[in-house]
Amino acid sequence: MSLYQRSIRDPTCVGVTRTHIRQKPRSATIVSVPEARLNRSETLTRVPIFSGLNDAELAFLALRTVPRRFSAGEMVFAEGEPCTGLYVVESGQVRIFKSSAGGREHVLGIEGPGSSVAELPVFDGGKYPASVSAIDEATLLFVSKQDFQSLCLAHPQVALKVLRVVGARLRRLVGIIEELSFTTVRHRLAAFLVRLARTSGKRTEDGIEITLPANNQELASQIGTVRELVSRNLSRFQAEGMLRIEGRSVTVTDLKALEAELQSAE
Repeated sequence: MSLYQRSIRDPTCVGVTRTHIRQKPRSATIVSVPEARLNRSETLTRVPIFSGLNDAELAFLALRTVPRRFSAGEMVFAEGEPCTGLYVVESGQVRIFKSSAGGREHVLGIEGPGSSVAELPVFDGGKYPASVSAIDEATLLFVSKQDFQSLCLAHPQVALKVLRVVGARLRRLVGIIEELSFTTVRHRLAAFLVRLARTSGKRTEDGIEITLPANNQELASQIGTVRELVSRNLSRFQAEGMLRIEGRSVTVTDLKALEAELQSAE
């Protein structure tokens, strides 16, 4: 059956969140039809796996997406749930993470507008391999597994682009494994601060101003450690003259010294 012959399926039923994941219960609302259609095609054009589709194909796909809104901290889906489809981030940000039985989390990635999430289980038929929750108010576009597979049959280049996206994520995961295996918390924190300074830092007279995640627990989840070690190492960097900390705002006063941390053997 081609994409153009397939009827619209109801993708709104998602499995129950695991109890050990301490997040707000899901209560995502489905956006009204007039609002949902607004700018969906524009959002899909920014998604790498859909970049080869023409306007008519994008418009057709947009009609088969289901917009859902999530509040900050709300679960999109949980690790181990049956995969019903993939999501495209229209606005806001989501975090992809793994959880231990004891409740500890490790963030695998932060995705923003124009990113797609959960492509792999759509292909292999498995369950969601990680959990996803909204960081802030977010709107996601849901594409059912059946509609996406039909799209790939009609347009094989989409499947090839998915392989590129999944490959890039695999490389990133290998990098995470390498960092966790061979570097210290101090090194990982320095790497995180340097990346933040390079990608979103604002230059001031005193240095480069960056904004940390909402709390040290979230920062710890992103670099694979615990909150206490994050606080301790931030204080050490400040005492050594590399940083000046004011709440969640940090001024990197000596970027070269911070970068030198990455060159040292660990």
